[in-house]
Amino acid sequence: MILKDLDIVVTAPPHPGWGGRYWILVKLTTDDGITGWGECYGASVGPKAMTAVIGDVFQRYVAGEAAENVERMFRRAYSSGFTQRPDLTVMGAFSGLEIACWDILGKARGRPVWALMGGLMNERIRAYTYLYPLAKHNLSDFWTAPDQAAEAAADCVARGYTAVKFDPAGPYTMRGGHQPAMSDISRSVAFCKHVREAVGDRADLLFGTHGQFTTAGAIRLGQAIEPYNPLWFEEPIPPDNPLEFSQVASQVRIPIATGERMTTRSEFATVLRTGGAKILQPALGRVGGLWEARKLAALAESFNAEIAPHLYAGPVEWAANIQLAACIPNLLIAETIETDFHHRLIKGAIEVENGFVSAPTAPGLGIEVDEDLARAHPYTGGELHLQMQDAPCNYAEGNRFQGGAPAHDE
Repeated sequence: MILKDLDIVVTAPPHPGWGGRYWILVKLTTDDGITGWGECYGASVGPKAMTAVIGDVFQRYVAGEAAENVERMFRRAYSSGFTQRPDLTVMGAFSGLEIACWDILGKARGRPVWALMGGLMNERIRAYTYLYPLAKHNLSDFWTAPDQAAEAAADCVARGYTAVKFDPAGPYTMRGGHQPAMSDISRSVAFCKHVREAVGDRADLLFGTHGQFTTAGAIRLGQAIEPYNPLWFEEPIPPDNPLEFSQVASQVRIPIATGERMTTRSEFATVLRTGGAKILQPALGRVGGLWEARKLAALAESFNAEIAPHLYAGPVEWAANIQLAACIPNLLIAETIETDFHHRLIKGAIEVENGFVSAPTAPGLGIEVDEDLARAHPYTGGELHLQMQDAPCNYAEGNRFQGGAPAHDE
């Protein structure tokens, strides 16, 4: 099973685009004709540039290698350019290729990936979802309307979910961490209050931020929402100074979660050693792939920390998340995105039933990618998968952040 050919498909989910503006799917083929699919999580360069990076990483470190030699290929990519340190773009490219290798290995052996990574631990995987607008809601208004969030949360609980996530705390700006506006804090408290009243003790509240606050600002916000007992306070500060997470953790009585923007276990090691986070959220299309995520889960066990695989991407990364979740003992919960496009792109292979996903039994990742559908929706825009705003926090008029898929996007 020598890795021979690479194909890259950049597909765009239809508006409003839950999961980002586009997904980068990779398809590897071996010399004996076995194909495997992977996904690279949204990068910090555009899709054309990222396609070139993926091709370069494949030719340098993957092509001509046996699909089994995942560790060897990882060390090559990790050491790329005499670095031996996490490189967000290179490891993002490698992650998708590595996931595809595991898909190939599982198919060759007729077994799901979890069977090759320690065996089955969890027959059912607890799932959560972001709160998304219901049909009756206005897409533009939803993100700042606590009453609408409560209605969406009640709908999720009625469908079996035991945890819901929302992130009403204001803008993600390229200016780094900022102090939240008082209106951002008030809105965040209102969201927690309304959603908690809607779900009672039937569901956990997952309070999302995306690294937009200073350490002091994160502490102010976190303490304000403590009375509603969220299960986690997600990425409250930027990921570029992991030592500061422990400062937030020591002052806020909500478990700190982080990880979607970290790559390889070396970046997670600091927050584990300092007690900065006890819930880790690796994005498998960025962290280094399935094997690196499996190592991270084992490392986290020693610190009594839990894994909650992150998903704001396409269904191939979702499939990899579910394989990891099935085989680790310290799984907390896995993120999901339920859209028709996600569902059709993998021909309905993964289903959320009453808030849980059953461990797959089909070989490899357990999915079949609809290539025709993926290629029929190419990304033609010039923006990134997700983007930070240039404008600073608005302390005078308030902030109206609209999530990962703003209403003006078409």
